[in-house]
Amino acid sequence: MKIELRQNCDYALLVPTSMGIRITPLNGQPVHCSDTYKMIATSAESNVASVASYLGFPVKVLTTFVKGSPIARFIKDNLAGRHMAFEGKEVDQGGPWGYRHQINIADSGTGSRGPRVQNDRAGEVGRTLNVKDFDLDRIFGKEGVQIVHLSGLIAALSPDTGTFCLEIARAAKKYATRISFDLNHRASFWKKREQELRDIFTEIAGVSDILVGNEEDFQLCLGIEGPEAGGKNLAAKIDSFKEMINRAKKAYPDARVFATTLRQVVNTNCHLWGAIMAAGDQWHVVEPREITVLDRIGGGDGFVGGLVYAVLKGWDPEKWIQFGWASGALVTTLETDYAQPADEDQIWSIWEGNARVKR
Repeated sequence: MKIELRQNCDYALLVPTSMGIRITPLNGQPVHCSDTYKMIATSAESNVASVASYLGFPVKVLTTFVKGSPIARFIKDNLAGRHMAFEGKEVDQGGPWGYRHQINIADSGTGSRGPRVQNDRAGEVGRTLNVKDFDLDRIFGKEGVQIVHLSGLIAALSPDTGTFCLEIARAAKKYATRISFDLNHRASFWKKREQELRDIFTEIAGVSDILVGNEEDFQLCLGIEGPEAGGKNLAAKIDSFKEMINRAKKAYPDARVFATTLRQVVNTNCHLWGAIMAAGDQWHVVEPREITVLDRIGGGDGFVGGLVYAVLKGWDPEKWIQFGWASGALVTTLETDYAQPADEDQIWSIWEGNARVKR
């Protein structure tokens, strides 16, 4: 199965996102007893796009910035360093109690101590993302985009961002841009907005080509009936996911690809990592394999990023899931939330289990 992509586009991949920062104690230490931190620029959607941008595809980020903020400057420099173009409105901070970029405070954990993450999104400037601030006809029509990746995190961030993602999906469909949609359900975002968001997610999923999510995502975002719980047995989880996807296929017949990752935590630094994907009528499964984990955050985004990259390359579906699995595994070896591959061979070596020195 092939996914036909629009040709002669300025951008291979486009992602709307709310950029922020992550601060993490050094050496896997807990937040509450640390005084030295590493700061990185991050967002789930830009994490996805990094696989393509580091491997040479032109990528564009649609976002918004706090005007005059040194954190905004830090984020812009980071995106440029990731070889990403970006476009976004500059929003006045509005005083010390006004807007700012989100802060993710993460204890990566180590050994028997699990990770702990606190999201501080008060005053998040990304909540102001508004379709009126972007010329979608220019972006999708004149410039051209092959794939747009949307995330349920952005679609559910605020009423404005929900409309923003919906209009992006409509514009993508109008201009024959393929749509990747990671459902990413967050209960705190959906509280007292269930019907509003269900309508938005249903319409976006209805025009998407690639749908990513776990059983909970499909049930809570789209109302797809879920299977009986498979417990901690990953083989049972594979069977349960297939049941779920077969129902999702009937509800969303235009979607060509359904995918999810599989993870079993042995300890913080040792996981069993797998993936499952339905491409057309074919199932592709990566049986869970042991990986060594430095920091787990961003592994799922790396999987989606690798899958999307493989689609852009025009490879066969079997390679989509393999490259996605290995891209996710790569992210877990890094201190950033996103993949920074040196080249394709580095990722394929992870897939092949070849960790020998390369001279």
